[in-house]
Amino acid sequence: MSSPATVTTPAFDPATIRLDFPILQQQVNGQPLVYLDNAATTQKPEAVIEAISHYYRHDNANVHRGAHTLSDRATVAFENARTTVARFINSPAPSQVIWVRGATEAINLVAHSWGRATLQAGDRILVSYLEHHSNIVPWQLVAAATGAEVVPIPVTPGGDIDLDALASLLDERVKLVAVNHVSNALGTINPVAEITRMAQAAGARVMIDGAQATSHMPVDVQAIGCDFYAFSGHKLFGPTGIGVLWGRESLLEAMPPLFGGGEMIETVSFSGSTWNTLPFKFEAGTPNIAGAIGLAAAIDYLAALDMEAAARHEVALLQQSIALGAEVEGLRRIGDPAQSVGIFSFVIDGIHPSDLGMLLDQQGIAVRTGHHCTQPLMAHYQLPGTARASYSLYNTAEDVERLFAGIHKAKRLFG
Repeated sequence: MSSPATVTTPAFDPATIRLDFPILQQQVNGQPLVYLDNAATTQKPEAVIEAISHYYRHDNANVHRGAHTLSDRATVAFENARTTVARFINSPAPSQVIWVRGATEAINLVAHSWGRATLQAGDRILVSYLEHHSNIVPWQLVAAATGAEVVPIPVTPGGDIDLDALASLLDERVKLVAVNHVSNALGTINPVAEITRMAQAAGARVMIDGAQATSHMPVDVQAIGCDFYAFSGHKLFGPTGIGVLWGRESLLEAMPPLFGGGEMIETVSFSGSTWNTLPFKFEAGTPNIAGAIGLAAAIDYLAALDMEAAARHEVALLQQSIALGAEVEGLRRIGDPAQSVGIFSFVIDGIHPSDLGMLLDQQGIAVRTGHHCTQPLMAHYQLPGTARASYSLYNTAEDVERLFAGIHKAKRLFG
């Protein structure tokens, strides 16, 4: 009797994976590119570029309304992309996946549709200090319009949401808790399922900004239990200008549309209009068809990889950075969260982050500097900003070594 076949998973090899990304095969300022700005946007694999090109070369037409072959093909690809996203985040139904331009638009949609229809004077919106401005400013706008109040959730010195402080803030006045799944500035992985249970037990709804999470870990909106979840395609190896709002069906059904126009209506007359069914009620006008197709291609690309191994690899790069950073006099890592993705945020005594970023760029090393659209968090740490190296599945240990060689060179230049 022959032995049963053994199924093996290919070893995770970032050097091989980076060959799938054309932009990484270049030199910048005479040096091989080291791209460490993945929290701002990830690079795109050939499969995504080809999917977008194929649509424009072969299937370009408007969706849903055309009575011809090109429109039929475009519509099938567009709605298949919605199904791919629904499966990716374990949505109960594709109709709960709303196409938007990105996480920013998704949060604004919830703020101005659900928020304006729900919030009243005296209500509270709890927003953590870890948030990107995109999960702060929309709530400030809707609070100003409704008389509600935005209240910050404190964080610990290490950069975790203070759950005890959150518990003390949760009372009958709180109608919404808005937190990110992963901090773009520190890399903190927040316990979003636990936060959701706490908030909902107090009668509040939960909005999660997942823009930084989807490229690093599985996302299961049913397991999290949240009411709204948002993410962007361009941080998930997909194109810019496309994103997703996922919402609880009962809430989406009750929410008024934010934008008016074609597609989102059922009937229109001068005596009034009625709205289309989900998800189309929130998708006025011609959508980003190519963007949706490109995002689905990115998800399919990731599905062929060992993402658990990729996550371990990214954390290993972070640990390498922490170890090498400890050897640099005057370098201080900002934040030390209990759980983190591969984001290394730091400052160096005597070197402004912007100057460091310029010197690294001269060596072909791309990092982000500044406040990272998290000014309240920077104020919490009493900093104007940091330098941030953010790692992805195509980064290598050599990239980290190049980063620290560049840091040492900057230290010598600044004496």
